[in-house]
Amino acid sequence: MTVARALIAASLCAFGGAGYPQSTTLTIAAVGDIMLGTDFPDDRLAANDGADYLSTVAPILRAADITLGNLEGVLLAGGTPAKSCGNPASCFLFRSPPHYAGHLRDAGFDVLSLANNHARDFGEEGRSATMFTLDAYGLHHSGRRGDLASWSVGDIRIAFIAFSPTRISYLLNDIPVAIEHVLALQTTHDIVIVSFHGGAEGEDATSLPFEEEFYLGETRGEIVRFSRSVIDAGADLVIGHGPHVPRALELYSDRLIAYSLGNFATHVGVNVNGIAGLAPILVAEIDSTGQFIGGRIHSAVQQRPGGPVLDGENRAFKLIRTLTEETFGTDMFRFAEDGSFVSGATRPP
Repeated sequence: MTVARALIAASLCAFGGAGYPQSTTLTIAAVGDIMLGTDFPDDRLAANDGADYLSTVAPILRAADITLGNLEGVLLAGGTPAKSCGNPASCFLFRSPPHYAGHLRDAGFDVLSLANNHARDFGEEGRSATMFTLDAYGLHHSGRRGDLASWSVGDIRIAFIAFSPTRISYLLNDIPVAIEHVLALQTTHDIVIVSFHGGAEGEDATSLPFEEEFYLGETRGEIVRFSRSVIDAGADLVIGHGPHVPRALELYSDRLIAYSLGNFATHVGVNVNGIAGLAPILVAEIDSTGQFIGGRIHSAVQQRPGGPVLDGENRAFKLIRTLTEETFGTDMFRFAEDGSFVSGATRPP
């Protein structure tokens, strides 16, 4: 624990927090990449106009105090692509109808990351349209520089900031500036949630390299150093996505990091074969100071043409548990077979 965080925690203990009882907790559900269907260059939308696409997993998403994910593509009617895609079989431009924001809201989402390589498929105009649409449906968002989500859950003030290596976004690669952003947010908010889109991609990208990563010649961040640095600055939960496969969890300064939650609900384009089709739903419980209490990984899997469904084999949980124990040892967490877990330092009941 840093000196600054220790002083903040001591103050909260002494005065009972920012106007709420110290026992107050939050449950936060988090998932990876979301793209419910695209109508560009032709109609590749889900059955029933996507209205049922998340119905199987929606009860889990709705049960949390806060539910977040990474929205790939834009919510836009019409528009001109910002990049060329000569062969749709090998490159993708994602555009969903604006009313799909209602599907996300109705499934339980509260806040979405717009910091990723598809958020600008239709230029900044497309991202602006997406932001406007999400606002209209009461959904929070972050991604473009200057776009921060700030709201309250009860008496607890929440901030959400999303990073990526992409243009005009909060930059994952500029860790000193990321620290400045988080330092500023933690002075005015009780809980700061950081999202990032980074890391290499593909089925061989499950392991953390603990160094800067690249994909197709592009830098994709040094995500371990980034995540630990923003927690040192005051972040309380860090959620990663981008590799299209799950990665390990880490408990750092009593704060939870999920280095990748992989794909969640990607109707077309993205490969969902094998482990790329695993769709973990992470539910984390934290206290009013941001300290991790416990969590659970609900295992889902994508089954096209339908949306994600719960997986009786619990493959997402088993993979994340294995990756976590291989990377950080078996003492960091205590895992149960139902997907729940607590800090390894927590006394058994």
